[in-house]
Amino acid sequence: MSKLSFESLTLQDEYYASPTGPSWDQNEFETDLESDENEDGNKEMTTAEVYLEACRLLGVVPVSYFLRNLGSTTVNLSHHGLGPMGCKAIAIALVTDMQINKLELSDNGILAEGALYVVEMLRANLTIQHVDLSVNSLLSTGAQYVANMLLDNISVKSIKLSGNGFIDDDGKYFADALSSNSRIKELDLSHNEFCGKGGEHLGHLLATNEGLEVLDLSWNYLRMKGAVALSAGLKVNTMLKHLDLSWNGFGNEGALAMGEALKFNNTLVHLNLNNNRLTNEGVGMLCKGLEFNDTLRVLLLAYNSITVEGALALVNVVKNTLRSALEEINISNVLVNETFVHLLELTCQEHPSLDVQYGGVGGFIAKKPPKRIDPMKVIQDYLDERKLRLWDFFRNIDKDGTMRVPVAEFRKAVQQSTIPLDRYQIEELIQRLDRDKTGIVDYRGLADTRKQMMRDHRRHLKKVESRQKKEKQKSDRILKTFQTAVDAVTPQGSMVMSLGTGKEDSAGPHPFSATPLSSWHHIVMSHSSRYLSNDHVHLPTLGSSTHYRPTSSPAMRSYSQPNLLDDSPLTSREKSLSAQGARSDPEMSRHSTLTRSRPAFNPKPPEGKPKTKKVKKKKVKKRVYKDTKK
Repeated sequence: MSKLSFESLTLQDEYYASPTGPSWDQNEFETDLESDENEDGNKEMTTAEVYLEACRLLGVVPVSYFLRNLGSTTVNLSHHGLGPMGCKAIAIALVTDMQINKLELSDNGILAEGALYVVEMLRANLTIQHVDLSVNSLLSTGAQYVANMLLDNISVKSIKLSGNGFIDDDGKYFADALSSNSRIKELDLSHNEFCGKGGEHLGHLLATNEGLEVLDLSWNYLRMKGAVALSAGLKVNTMLKHLDLSWNGFGNEGALAMGEALKFNNTLVHLNLNNNRLTNEGVGMLCKGLEFNDTLRVLLLAYNSITVEGALALVNVVKNTLRSALEEINISNVLVNETFVHLLELTCQEHPSLDVQYGGVGGFIAKKPPKRIDPMKVIQDYLDERKLRLWDFFRNIDKDGTMRVPVAEFRKAVQQSTIPLDRYQIEELIQRLDRDKTGIVDYRGLADTRKQMMRDHRRHLKKVESRQKKEKQKSDRILKTFQTAVDAVTPQGSMVMSLGTGKEDSAGPHPFSATPLSSWHHIVMSHSSRYLSNDHVHLPTLGSSTHYRPTSSPAMRSYSQPNLLDDSPLTSREKSLSAQGARSDPEMSRHSTLTRSRPAFNPKPPEGKPKTKKVKKKKVKKRVYKDTKK
């Protein structure tokens, strides 16, 4: 491969020349640069000028974000759609840059051609230490370019190659390159297509590499043979601290091999086995390795086929292993029982730094969790009672005075103190003080946290007051609407004539009483037994041509609603009752008539001539009116 220079990265061959635009040869481009230097008095071009000139020569649009951030140490050009030529212009500009140490080019479609330009630039630039080439479709050719660069590069410490379509054979390139390169500390090969053969190459990488500390192999196809080979490499590895194997389908076979590896590995701190088709049997095999391991602190097993039996096995291992270093176990999808909760409480007394995340207690998952007091308020009340300052409490934990304490030490110190905080409140406090999940509690922000707590309390009180006010206004509106509806349905003059309770004697007719329409419901409901009895229920047949005749029972007439849909003429019995009611109350005779049982609604109009009915009805009203005058 030719030596990297500004001229070697410029457009110099016909393969990359635009078919329509002008072409420049190498001599012409060099002559232009020399003339510019001579005119400016041997003044060198800045990085921005070099980039703009490269974009002009390559026929690409300059990225303004890159020009604005040339002075910073991090340049994030992810999702900019650079393509191979845009990546080439960036590489030309960064050849001599001495400030940028982190370059992110993920999701730009640079392909293997763009990767070639980047790795050539990295051979000359010794400042960039972190490179991200994820989701660029590098494929096998790009993998070979990157691996060749890693053979002799002395500056790059971490490289991300996620989602580039690497296959099993590409794993050999990285294994050969990293077997002799101990300067790479972080490698991301997630979202690729490594299977059984790829697992063997990656296992060889772990067995021979002496510098890699973080390896991400999530979202691959490492199952059965590949999982076993990778675990065999981990068994003899002496440097790796963080291993992500989530979403690989390890299965119980892989769990068995991983358990054997954990018996001998004494450097791994973080192991992610989320969603790997593990069952309780696989967890038991892992636990056999955890019995001999004293370095693993974080074990993630979420979204596996684990039940409360597997959860109990994990907690029992920690409880029975005095030198266990486990601080976090994630089984967030597992529903446990009271036995597990009790065992966990006992284990936390012996291992105060242990934190187990589970899904909930079976049978109580739908219940509202108990409301706990704010942990900051508990600490403040504790200090106020003893007339101590907040800094006095943390000074006993922070011996170095850096105001930064590891999460495990902070959790242990709080649990051993006399502050009345339970395990859940301690975890809530840690989440507040370590928002970025760095594993370090920075208590310099505790004063701000306390102020924020007071602001949150006042804001909560305002919300409660506002909610109560809105609920009261809503209730008032509902009551007002209801009253309006009642007034609309029940006019003041509308009354119901019903028979009184007095018995009819020989001297005169039945006494009558006036009842408002709004009280019908109470009358009917209080005498619902009469409606339900067989003696008084008379329902007309739907669609029947015969006219419905209500019963003449006094009880039914006393507790019935007016038939507002019937226009049939009154019977002789109803005429006499109407006349008697009109005599007893002349004013009401104008607005109401004697009611009878309301039949079921019949959409068909009653048979007969409507004109004759109306004439008869008017005559009846006139007679009643004349009687009232007399």
